[in-house]
Amino acid sequence: MAPRRQDRVRELLKRAVGEVIRREISVNEGGLITVNDVGLTPDLKSATIFIGILGGVEQKKKGQAILNEKAAWLQMQVAREIILKYTPRLRFVVDDSIERGNRVLQLLDELDKKNPSDASE
Repeated sequence: MAPRRQDRVRELLKRAVGEVIRREISVNEGGLITVNDVGLTPDLKSATIFIGILGGVEQKKKGQAILNEKAAWLQMQVAREIILKYTPRLRFVVDDSIERGNRVLQLLDELDKKNPSDASE
């Protein structure tokens, strides 16, 4: 199977899953859930959805629990939106890479503020 097809299916899944989550899960209920990336197996039968959840600690826990509970139902909704021979089995994983990246940027800014003379050179 060509990697190009896999890339196209990944992008389709990313859009479709994001749209279904936006439409079906309230922000008050599970926080603001974003789809950061999608990982696919080579046979396209299984997909790992990397999500980010913005909100408080309780909202993050609740959002992850909601996604895990409704994974089969969300898969069925995605199957209605995109036509594939096999709809991939969805597995949701919280991706905190954006938060970690923001923390690194914050630390770099703090270092720049402590040593302003080094930055001007």
